[in-house]
Amino acid sequence: MNAPEPALIQFLRNAGLATAGEEGEWTPLVGGVSSDIWRVSLTSGDVCVKRALSQLKVESDWTAPIDRNAHEWAYIECVARIAPGHVPRPIAHDAEKGLFAMAWLAPEQFRLWKSELLAGRADARAAAAVGALLGRIHAATAGDRDVADRFATDATFHALRIEPYLLATAQRHPALAGELEDIAATTASHRNVLVHGDVSPKNILLGDAGPVLLDAECAWFGDPAFDLAFCLNHLAIKARVVTAARSALADCFRQIMLTYFANVGWETVDALERRAARLLPALALARVDGKSPVEYLDAAQRDVLRSAAVRAVKAGSTTLEQALHRLLA
Repeated sequence: MNAPEPALIQFLRNAGLATAGEEGEWTPLVGGVSSDIWRVSLTSGDVCVKRALSQLKVESDWTAPIDRNAHEWAYIECVARIAPGHVPRPIAHDAEKGLFAMAWLAPEQFRLWKSELLAGRADARAAAAVGALLGRIHAATAGDRDVADRFATDATFHALRIEPYLLATAQRHPALAGELEDIAATTASHRNVLVHGDVSPKNILLGDAGPVLLDAECAWFGDPAFDLAFCLNHLAIKARVVTAARSALADCFRQIMLTYFANVGWETVDALERRAARLLPALALARVDGKSPVEYLDAAQRDVLRSAAVRAVKAGSTTLEQALHRLLA
């Protein structure tokens, strides 16, 4: 299909990616709710173009500032220096239009981790590599004032994560509101490392050189426990759904913990784990009753996860192993 707007074509021409008379072949990509994303085929090769949306593609009223596109661009640039090859290569950026172009990663070479896990292919080595990469990024940026200034994105993180996940869920569960609001406040108050904000299997590609992180619109200099808990939450939920691979998925959960914690030096592992363990069941409940529910759960699975998450939030886990056990009980 053609590009939906002339400005998008002009962006590629201004960046030197398209010739003066070239429009390219634009193919919309599905899966995300916060941006328009295209694969664009040009004579110079394929690229991926991403543009942030002010109104996210969900049933709830969920808006967010489009300057998060610039935050994602900055995250890609930053991590490309820390861990080359573990984010798409950045190519061109237009901050005013909220657009950027990055390298196209062909699905023939890069497998989507979410698809692998839902198919029951829970590779502990891949999970270990994800945990190690996340820990490496956090360790490299811990206490860095330049990074902290560049990613002082508290308002965006609140709009994309704190409010739709934790505070919206608190409104649906008045009996847990105090606990969920306190978890939200604790998360918002810690500013230690560069946080991706959406470390989900849907945003992780597995290539020959290891995992590649995508979709860093929520990038924030904040609490590392959020990235860890957010990622582990997806493993825990999938362990409830893909029952034949439950043991393997639980092993992946533990491998992420081990390789991630091996990189922690900016604070004690115990302190970080306590925050992550408390946050994990809150995020699980948010994937049922927040503004971004998991799409692959049926009604019965949602009810079971809701009940387990409510019990786990009430119990207040202090270790991630304890939180996992309660979510799978």
